[in-house]
Amino acid sequence: MSLSIDLAGRVALVTGGAKGVGAGISAELVAAGANVVTCGRREAEAAPGTSHVVCDVRDSDAVRSLVDGIVADRGSLDLLVNNAGGSGWGLAAETDHVVHRKILELNLVAPLLVAQEANRVMQRQERGGAIVGISSVSGVRPSPGTAAYGAAKAGLDHLTRSLAIEWGPRVRINAIDLGMTRTEALEGFYGGADNLDELEQTVPGGRLALPQDVGWLTAFLASPLAAHISGATIELHGGGEAADFLAEMREEQAGP
Repeated sequence: MSLSIDLAGRVALVTGGAKGVGAGISAELVAAGANVVTCGRREAEAAPGTSHVVCDVRDSDAVRSLVDGIVADRGSLDLLVNNAGGSGWGLAAETDHVVHRKILELNLVAPLLVAQEANRVMQRQERGGAIVGISSVSGVRPSPGTAAYGAAKAGLDHLTRSLAIEWGPRVRINAIDLGMTRTEALEGFYGGADNLDELEQTVPGGRLALPQDVGWLTAFLASPLAAHISGATIELHGGGEAADFLAEMREEQAGP
């Protein structure tokens, strides 16, 4: 017997789904047969097989209008992927409180807001629905330089566990704690492709994650194959980051 992921007839909303990790997620959902809508704060070229809607996920009225519009046009909302988020780099003591609030709002408050609107629809659907939050390993380890972001992602993981209890069994909620993923944004954050190549050497899996890796896991979590998975946070990081002492050991073993 072979296993396959079939999302035909499912309607999905991917926030921030027109570029980067979101585009990778959208592409794999389309490949699995889903009807995919992406949204973002600005106009963007829709990824192949998707449609794009301008929506600021921090605006409650705009989010409600977006969700109601999807249901009116397509008949249902079966999957929400809370992907929109991000943060610049800055030491906590030197970052203005307004910036901290914006980071927390985008990465924690907004996902809760969109999830609430999706749940409102999914609870009354016969087959319910699924929500996948794109979280980060920054939420489970120290995150110097992006402390507010790490705190928000830790909150998103906790939110996942709580909502799974509140909204189950009709709605399943899971999160992906994502490690470093090769995108243009990450390349800019770390100062170029050469630096990313060096970072790959710290990953036990031998490479950074790719957007399609995130898409494959998201499609699985949305599918009937994951019917008994809810309230879970799954780490997608190729084995994590190698500890510094391992590098030192290798240098010692290599000798002069």
